[in-house]
Amino acid sequence: MLTEPELVSVILPADPISGPRQGSWTYDDYAALPDDGHRYEIMNGVLLMAPAPGGAHQDSVLRFALHLFNHVEVVGLGKVRLAPFDVMLTAGRVVQPDVLVVLNENLGKLTPSRMIGAPDLVIEIMSPGTATYDRLSKYEAYEQAEVPEYWIANPRTQSVEVLILQDGKYHSQGIFRGSDALPSQVAPGIANVPVSAKSAYYKLRLRVPC
Repeated sequence: MLTEPELVSVILPADPISGPRQGSWTYDDYAALPDDGHRYEIMNGVLLMAPAPGGAHQDSVLRFALHLFNHVEVVGLGKVRLAPFDVMLTAGRVVQPDVLVVLNENLGKLTPSRMIGAPDLVIEIMSPGTATYDRLSKYEAYEQAEVPEYWIANPRTQSVEVLILQDGKYHSQGIFRGSDALPSQVAPGIANVPVSAKSAYYKLRLRVPC
């Protein structure tokens, strides 16, 4: 059963925040915001306030991060980053994916404070308040920025949809559950390791979406 905070936590325009008019926010405006403990993103120049992640959301992020760490960082393919970490897709689109992967050939896009350009893989953990945003606005933003892979995880159904960019458009590779292996093109080793397999490093049982 959903708790009351989970029912009402949604992505909202941050209209009360002082700054440029909505529709005109840029990364520089965003970077000048004081740290007030909230999580913000910019979508098409509109400053948005994201709900604080709940426990189930944080559990999912942790398990995906551990799994990707083992199959990306440990084997030397690239880096894994977690929110809050800014990704500037364009000047008017600044997002904080729940989990992202940057392969070695694109590490030049990383700065100490943010990423400039498209990651190789992004994962968003859906909640009742972010499902539409993840499925529509972020889908469009990641597709137009040419992010090669986008995973949408649903903790309620313990499933992950894998989207692969082909000819400038996302194509679903299917919805995966339980011990299904995820067909990643970004990190080929992931495809051969079911997400229910025990991590050799952390001995943690991972399930879709964890």
